[in-house]
Amino acid sequence: MKALLFALLLFPPVMAGRPIEFPRDAGAHPDYRIEWWYVTGHLESKRGPLGFQVTFFRLRNPDAEANPSRFSPRQLLFAHAALADPSKGRLLHDQRSARAMAGLVEAKAGDTDARIDDWSLNREGAGYRTRVEAETFALDLVMTPTQPVMLQGDRGFSRKGPAATQASYYYSEPQLRVEGRVKSAGESLDVGGVAWLDHEWSSEILAQEALGWDWLGANLDDGAALMAFRIRGKDGAAVWAGATYRKPGAPSQSFAPAAIRFEPRRTWKSPRTGTSYPVAMDIDVGATRWRLEPLLDDQELDARASTGTLYWEGAVRVTGPGDARGRGYLELTGYAERVPF
Repeated sequence: MKALLFALLLFPPVMAGRPIEFPRDAGAHPDYRIEWWYVTGHLESKRGPLGFQVTFFRLRNPDAEANPSRFSPRQLLFAHAALADPSKGRLLHDQRSARAMAGLVEAKAGDTDARIDDWSLNREGAGYRTRVEAETFALDLVMTPTQPVMLQGDRGFSRKGPAATQASYYYSEPQLRVEGRVKSAGESLDVGGVAWLDHEWSSEILAQEALGWDWLGANLDDGAALMAFRIRGKDGAAVWAGATYRKPGAPSQSFAPAAIRFEPRRTWKSPRTGTSYPVAMDIDVGATRWRLEPLLDDQELDARASTGTLYWEGAVRVTGPGDARGRGYLELTGYAERVPF
């Protein structure tokens, strides 16, 4: 209770009924405690399928706000990037962290524009562009919307726990068309594919009984989009859950927690950290069951040097009833230790 009251005094609350407006809400919301822009996708190359992930986090640091120095770390930025390349047998990944500094490290208000030095994700024309120069790989990808924005939850107000204050503002852009170049182990590849963008901002930490979450964002081959998540408790049961499904040209359909079930089918144990992750899953959303299989098992991302998290972030293939198929990303957090936020 003390943590909740402290957060409410420092940060603006997330409240139902606040409209999501563009391009304003595509940019940063520096008064809120935490925010992230998250892009994942599947790519085709002459070497076969690849997966990629780029995430920028912004964290408000109120402890530094009384310091008048322009170098005071009032806003902190973190970035994770990864390339799932089956020919390498494991995930290639890197991370960055820095205090905000105009022109070099910042998440701008007004529209999507986040950067840490030579890593960036920004609006470019009608779409987005991300550039990442990592030690073992590089990304230069242009992503063009093909569908309207998909508001999650109740018109962008997304509950994350049993208390109404445990919520985020949340929207997605599924079915982004991707073109660009990827460099892996010195080889440059022309690529094309499909991506998913998430943008969330919030002020409150997870419920006290929560350890972490499982999340899926899937672009289905028929043009539909599926998002599903569960917040897991210490006993492995769901503290909360949510899902959204949208057919092309149709309104989004949201699902209540009781209509969502995650059922692990197979686990993979990391040879580096000893952590076991349920990398193959069945997810029930309403009356429909979706089956997930990873592009490769070893997609563990060790970000303990930046955000303090160890998690599995993986490209997956999705199958459903009949001949329904798709490609998505599965995120598994809190399996090594409780997520710090």
